[in-house]
Amino acid sequence: MTSTEHAASAMLAELRSRQARLVEDLATLVGIESPSQDVVATAAVCDAVSRLGADLLGAIPERHEVQGRTHLRWRLGGPTRVLLLMHADTVWPKGTTARWPFAVRDGRASGPGVFDMKAGLIQGLHALSVLDDVEGVGVLVTTDEEIGSPSSQQLIEETARGADAVLVLEPSAGGAVKTARKGVAMFDLAVVGRAAHAGLEPERGVNAAVEMAHQILAIAQVGDPALGTTVTPTLASAGTTMNTVPGTAAVHVDVRVTRLDEAARVDAALHALRPVLPDARLELSGGVNRPPFQESASAALFDRARRLASELGLEPLQSVMVGGGSDGNFTAALGVPTLDGLGAVGDGAHAEGEHVILGTVAERAALVAALVADLLR
Repeated sequence: MTSTEHAASAMLAELRSRQARLVEDLATLVGIESPSQDVVATAAVCDAVSRLGADLLGAIPERHEVQGRTHLRWRLGGPTRVLLLMHADTVWPKGTTARWPFAVRDGRASGPGVFDMKAGLIQGLHALSVLDDVEGVGVLVTTDEEIGSPSSQQLIEETARGADAVLVLEPSAGGAVKTARKGVAMFDLAVVGRAAHAGLEPERGVNAAVEMAHQILAIAQVGDPALGTTVTPTLASAGTTMNTVPGTAAVHVDVRVTRLDEAARVDAALHALRPVLPDARLELSGGVNRPPFQESASAALFDRARRLASELGLEPLQSVMVGGGSDGNFTAALGVPTLDGLGAVGDGAHAEGEHVILGTVAERAALVAALVADLLR
């Protein structure tokens, strides 16, 4: 065994010895609900992450307040060469833990946000704590990733620019790390019609719900599955009361693409939509949120991580491309080598019953630690 392999083995042993602490820290973060839209709640979870990081890293983070929202950044000496990128917000509304609290059963931890991505936060901070030298390591914890990172994108790009590598602690995909992601665009289509009494004179109205139905059918045809382009009408609403012809309606459109030219094509197609009903009006807003994350940005880092996983005696590391976007899309687009999905092993992101396999938490933390050490060398 080489000295490097011996050091990696020692880190894995140390992290495995912390199993109870890892579970305790995870329970603490899951117990602090942090829905993206609630800036008070996300600030509260930042307080907890700050305390945990101060304990494990021996350093207090910078607090960045952007548009009333808190983000945390550690810069552990000198320019950032290796950046760990994480987020503390979740998709779960306040009150979810009252009916679904953190729980451990049959080697699995469950609870809102445990998989996406509070376990990744725990793994990343503990990984750095077992390294002898973290000079040149940066850690960024944001609180608006689940809603497109509107306030943190600039901070992410500023912190990552010039780094040698970005390691994203988003959850894995069945244990596989994520070496490519689709780009994401988000649109909102508002339909303006004319309200009228549904019983007395419906003919005087312009039914925005009917117009929206026409538009949804048209939007659903814009995708191109052969190119990996999906265009999906999602959240929709119309009308004000049950006996009124709807005067307004709206639909959100979720777009995923593997290529930027497809994003441009979809954008043009949505802007070309025209009303079907006389006197109806359409108002489209939105656009590209995250550019595609190409495999070329992750290839060298994945090869390095796969080698290190083997040296640690872990299961062979696999890779996958996924449709979901992350903050790694931003850093990959800057040309910074980026590897995603280094966080929790489990399942059920954004779904009831999301869970983490606890036996893998120390292993994945050790892989991150070994990867950071290898990059710094």
